[in-house]
Amino acid sequence: MEQAFWLQRWREGRIGFHNDRVLPLLQKHWPALDLARGSRVFVPLAGKSLDMLWLAAQGHRVLGVELSELAVAQFFAENGLEPEVHESRYGVHHLAGNIELVCGDAFALDAAALADCSAVYDRAAIIALPPALRERYVGELYANLPAGCQGLLVTLEYPQHEKAGPPFSVEEAEVRERFAPAWRVDLRERRDILDVQPGFVAEGVTALATAVYHLRKAG
Repeated sequence: MEQAFWLQRWREGRIGFHNDRVLPLLQKHWPALDLARGSRVFVPLAGKSLDMLWLAAQGHRVLGVELSELAVAQFFAENGLEPEVHESRYGVHHLAGNIELVCGDAFALDAAALADCSAVYDRAAIIALPPALRERYVGELYANLPAGCQGLLVTLEYPQHEKAGPPFSVEEAEVRERFAPAWRVDLRERRDILDVQPGFVAEGVTALATAVYHLRKAG
């Protein structure tokens, strides 16, 4: 989607994609990555996700990137954090404790910016993008992550013709196609969630599942 679309969503408070609690699937599957304390975790299209707080509480250094200034400001204000702020070619950096949130375009991050990231956590990023942008997203942003990087990818699956995204349906076949051959993709869980998503039901969606993948970059 165009940047203006997401900035407007934040201005209007239409952020149904934001969870007001830490994602249980993150808490369940993250330990399998077996990361050392102090490892840096990249969170693309981070919004004001509470998952960043949880990752920091596990001893990780979190690097998030978010386009909306409102989302960044709300994250720190709502969690009682006062960040130090500086600018770089990547955007405006906000740093508080183990969390660094860059207000800027995720596609502006290059290999140098992501060089020390040991992992990536993608809950609502890839499913926020239409197909053409998903191709660019994986082909450019994920390509800039270093060899040996691991990831946890959370997607949605539903009959795409029944609903206009975002969020978009990203099926397992697409995940494997987009990430191969650079990344090893292991499906960890697929769970039916239509019964707890009344908004999807109201839009006429007849089937809805979430899937969790463990990613590992070769090298």
